[in-house]
Amino acid sequence: MTESPPQISAIICTHNRDDYLGAAIDTLLAQDCADYGIEFEVIAIDNGSTDNTKSVVEARMPHPRLRYVYEPTLGLSTARNTGAREAKAELLAYLDDDAEATPYWLRTLHEAYEKNEKLAIAGGRVTLIWPPDIDPPPWLSDNLAGNLGAYDLGDLPVKIAKPGLTPRGLNYSLRRSFLDSIGGFDPNLGRVGKNLLSNEELFMTEAALKAGWDVMYLPNALVAHNVAPERTVRSWFVKRGWWQGISECYREQVAGRAGWRQVSRGLERMARGLYNCLRYWNDPARRFDNWVYAYSQIGYLRATFTNMLAR
Repeated sequence: MTESPPQISAIICTHNRDDYLGAAIDTLLAQDCADYGIEFEVIAIDNGSTDNTKSVVEARMPHPRLRYVYEPTLGLSTARNTGAREAKAELLAYLDDDAEATPYWLRTLHEAYEKNEKLAIAGGRVTLIWPPDIDPPPWLSDNLAGNLGAYDLGDLPVKIAKPGLTPRGLNYSLRRSFLDSIGGFDPNLGRVGKNLLSNEELFMTEAALKAGWDVMYLPNALVAHNVAPERTVRSWFVKRGWWQGISECYREQVAGRAGWRQVSRGLERMARGLYNCLRYWNDPARRFDNWVYAYSQIGYLRATFTNMLAR
């Protein structure tokens, strides 16, 4: 490890993704921070993997900046909290295990926090890397491409005022003092094993804005995200929509918006999605987008009724 303490910690939380993990780590170890006097570290959080994850990390362990930590409790938010505890820096940058960062990624994030002491959360543009011999399908809208991680708000930095525009979790950073102030990532949000729970970043942005912090989109903090072959079929997006509905239900409950109002919201949104599905029947992308949206509300309503019965 370097003699000076790191100013920014790059954290990869990984679960059974050994085929992509090595490339992700390599892009972090190749960051150009040292050329600009910025010290950094790289931490791989192995979240209960049963594949060759540990071997992939150990093959790179001679690098003085890299550390391996095993977290047996499944859950992305749990792994992220473990990464925050293990990190030595005030700035925490999270990269997905199937993403690849540009060499100036950490430097761009660090500079943004240095210029703005009120900055709590920042993330950058995300492009997609499609598998060999697979092209973006005609039924994939720009909106649904966001489920694959695509994120682009333009060529200029944007101060986020609406939680729905929050940076993607695969290219995501926080100031530790903000994270500590809200008690870390909520373990009830975020992936756990094979489920596709989400909305943890949206929840964090809501908390930051409510407390008077800034949230930023930084176009130069560029990351590319590998699209796994299993995510190029309609069924994956339908499943993702189901879990999105469940995630949204839980987020509303935490925000104090639970109860019968959720039933009316879910029914109204489902009806709107079905109506737009028929309205744009001749447009494959918009038709499928609205079908997934309508289907997500079934998951939302199921979670709503489950919660009401439990109470």
